[in-house]
Amino acid sequence: MSLVAVFWFAGCSTFERDWQATGQVRVGTNSTITGRWQGTWRSEVNGHNDQLRCLMTPLTNGLHSARFHAKYKKGIFRFSFSYSVPLQVRRTNDAFQFEGEADLGWLAGGIYRCEGSATVTNFFSTYRSKYDHGTFQMTRPDQN
Repeated sequence: MSLVAVFWFAGCSTFERDWQATGQVRVGTNSTITGRWQGTWRSEVNGHNDQLRCLMTPLTNGLHSARFHAKYKKGIFRFSFSYSVPLQVRRTNDAFQFEGEADLGWLAGGIYRCEGSATVTNFFSTYRSKYDHGTFQMTRPDQN
């Protein structure tokens, strides 16, 4: 079973509201990874892939909340799911390195780990759980 099949509708409506409220981040004036990201996720286990969005919010002591919202297709059905992962972020020159984990419940494989790096315009991460592992690739949404 894929990790993404588990979190169908949890938190989707609040994510959409928060996505709209966050608005666009002007990349030229932003020197952090805070804000909106969009792109794709891909499972290396079964090849599933689809749309992915993320809201990065700074917390304290280098921690950020990464709220992911993903789409998942299974035949003619289309699902959405959301979940959050606390990420420890550290800046290294012009990039940010991050890692974190969250317990997404036994059905999703329990502990979900992700690590990766980002610049102010590009985000790459790997993820791993008991049942699945793969990648996230995102950029800032168009400013138009």
